[in-house]
Amino acid sequence: MTSSPNTYQADYAVVGSGVAGLRAAIELSSSGSVLVLAKSNLSDSATAWAQGGIAVALSDEDEIALHEQDTLSAGDGLCRPESVALLVEEGPKYITQLIEWGTEFDRAGTKLAFTREAAHSRSRILHAHGDSTGREISRALLARAHKIPHLHLRAHSFTTSLILEEGRTVGVRFIDENDGSLHEVRALAVLLATGGLGQIYRETTNPEVATGDGMAIAYEAGAVLSDMEFIQFHPTALAIKGAPRFLLSEALRGEGGILRNILLERFMKRYAEAQELAPRDVVARAIVSEMHRTSAQHVYLDMTAKSAEFLQKRFPRIYSTCLGYGLDLATDMAPVCPAAHYMMGGVKTDLWGRTSIPGLYATGETADTGVHGANRLASNSLLEGLVFGARSGQAMTADRGYALDKLQNGAHPVKYKASTLPGNPAPRPDGHEHDGAGGHASGHATSAVNHSHSPGHSSGNSSGNSATSRSSVAHSAKLAAAAAASRSAATHSTKSAVSAAVPSWSARYSAKSATAVSAPREESVPSPAVATALAQIRDLMWRHVGIMRNGQELSAAVAFLDNMKLPHSERPGRHDYELSNLHSLALLMARSALAREESRGSHYRSDFPYRDDDLFQKHSLVQRAKDVTFQP
Repeated sequence: MTSSPNTYQADYAVVGSGVAGLRAAIELSSSGSVLVLAKSNLSDSATAWAQGGIAVALSDEDEIALHEQDTLSAGDGLCRPESVALLVEEGPKYITQLIEWGTEFDRAGTKLAFTREAAHSRSRILHAHGDSTGREISRALLARAHKIPHLHLRAHSFTTSLILEEGRTVGVRFIDENDGSLHEVRALAVLLATGGLGQIYRETTNPEVATGDGMAIAYEAGAVLSDMEFIQFHPTALAIKGAPRFLLSEALRGEGGILRNILLERFMKRYAEAQELAPRDVVARAIVSEMHRTSAQHVYLDMTAKSAEFLQKRFPRIYSTCLGYGLDLATDMAPVCPAAHYMMGGVKTDLWGRTSIPGLYATGETADTGVHGANRLASNSLLEGLVFGARSGQAMTADRGYALDKLQNGAHPVKYKASTLPGNPAPRPDGHEHDGAGGHASGHATSAVNHSHSPGHSSGNSSGNSATSRSSVAHSAKLAAAAAASRSAATHSTKSAVSAAVPSWSARYSAKSATAVSAPREESVPSPAVATALAQIRDLMWRHVGIMRNGQELSAAVAFLDNMKLPHSERPGRHDYELSNLHSLALLMARSALAREESRGSHYRSDFPYRDDDLFQKHSLVQRAKDVTFQP
């Protein structure tokens, strides 16, 4: 007999503890109690793994309009221009705020240090501790959340489904992995920020938690998903037998890294004028083509023109990790191959994170705002999580009154007390005492940018962004960032380079702060039947719905997944749900890729090798029990 779930109440529930989820939770705390659910350690997210950096137009040589154009170019005709404009125009404000909250970005003296990466026309990438940018941003956000007593985080809580009443999202169900108990959280609104789905592929740079849970439960609830055929493959993952597909950041090529085939020939000039600095989809396909041409399993990334001293300082985690596998990047070329890295599609949202289901919001990699189009520009993902995470929090706050009216005719309590929340307040990350500035939430409901004037219902596509207003926004943001950087430099001593190697794939990065929230039981493992089914899906997706696609293989993938029988469990746990989620999403991806009869961005069809703007300069849409459709 199934036991009744324990039920909790909060004003807002956030599923996911990466940059998007934490930033939204901090924003929401100004309006009520917030519960953040993480299915593993709080630090176990794509944010903490992010090496490349965060892109923002703040340097003296850069302009917001240039960042906007680079993003649109990388998106290959499918970016939503209004989303891109919001990203690049609001980005400086939120980066400045991060600095004020104690984020320690790398500097050249007292000035922020910017680097350049592939497909960027200017040096605009900020890093922290060389190649630990995501980890540092996560630390700063957790430190900020620590100050908010009515913001609780609960680790090892796997969300299984949404709770809907009369077509509105009113909460979530989750499993406590410590004891397998069932729980419910009732809330005015729910935000999905569970990250991506890289584990759907045999080869991936993503952490083990990246199983697309938020996308899958939204789809099961009836939400519209969009652009599910567009998955980005990172060109350079470490290709050593028995080793995880550890990401070798694009910044390595930005610093002069050269790609060579197994004959040691530099080959990118045959595929793109920009060579190693071409967009990711171009570089990934070039590597695959070169591997086929030379009958090889990998190519080489050559960093030997750089000294060990430079590499240790600039890329401490990457350098030390490679050393752990017997590679000295200063003297050895690293074998690399592409691996699944980032999902451009996801739960379709408006510019404020609202989905097609009332009360349900999505942000970060889980969402499809249209900001990345058919191919993400390097280092835009952390910025997207920051900007759209904050905007989602603002919208949920603005919609609070509407939610109260819908729930029990306003009988919902004005605010729940922190004592009613499960979990604990955010722990203070070890060794950092930054206080930051201001109150609990930023209160940025009003923006200096014309078309983001209000988080109220459906802002739509606004215009009127003159060159004068953009110049003014950029100038103000640069001044604010310079002042914040100066204050931060004066307050904090320079940190030594982070040199600890990244742990093995199974021993995922965790921190003492995570165990302070919840001490998990011993990590569970999937049953043999679940493991076998999962391996079948991952292999199928890699072979048939991967970097190079065609109609015959996509049709075969759809047929296989349609007929696949998943193992049944009397008491399903996390691994059973993850398998079901990945199976559902694999089918959506294959169906969407089959429907898009063209090549664009990360989606390449050998039977339709050209971009077709007449028929397919549109976004794919998919909803439960409906065919794939396209709309502008």
